[in-house]
Amino acid sequence: MSGYFPGSPKTLRGGLVIINPDSGKVLRVVTFQYNPDTLTRTVQIQAASGDTPDHLEALRLKGPPLETIKLEAVLDAADYLEDPNGNPNAATYGIAPQIAAIEALTYPPSKQVKDSFRLADQGMMEIAPLTAPLPLFVWGKTRILPVRITELSVTEEAFSPALNPLRAKISMGLRVLTVNDLGLDGKGGNLAMLYHMRKEQMANLARGALQSLGIQGIP
Repeated sequence: MSGYFPGSPKTLRGGLVIINPDSGKVLRVVTFQYNPDTLTRTVQIQAASGDTPDHLEALRLKGPPLETIKLEAVLDAADYLEDPNGNPNAATYGIAPQIAAIEALTYPPSKQVKDSFRLADQGMMEIAPLTAPLPLFVWGKTRILPVRITELSVTEEAFSPALNPLRAKISMGLRVLTVNDLGLDGKGGNLAMLYHMRKEQMANLARGALQSLGIQGIP
């Protein structure tokens, strides 16, 4: 199931890294068992003029664009079951732990939920929820992006006799968080700015020439 052949270069795996947004401490790593075949990225420009034409604002941007990513990842217990020492939980739970690790990112911590209900029962004002862990979408060494999961769909396709999922497709929508969302003081904001700067560095590697366009200069 791995798809690798002898002599082929080893491909890095993508995934999600969950960190403490203040300290940057890694809390959990979710590795894609098989990398998605495609990533669909949509970039919405944040023009200062919005939808209203204004020649004074035509080239002004009010911040980084809103970028969204959509992907589909496949999970399959077959590889895990072939090597139970590599994933001892697979024989008992199939791929349920891997699915839960992703789904847990869409839930507030259970302690926060219980504390909110307890305070409400006591007639106390609801306290502000604690800052949730920050997911990072990792796709190679140069793309480590702070994100928020905006949509998640899980299609379970095969089951064990105990009805544990053995194969599933996970469709995920991510919204890339920018310095406008996170500021510059925390780890997430620093990673957002680093992503911004790497875009500029990559753009500088793609220099063209006017001659390739059939012109010698701008009239």
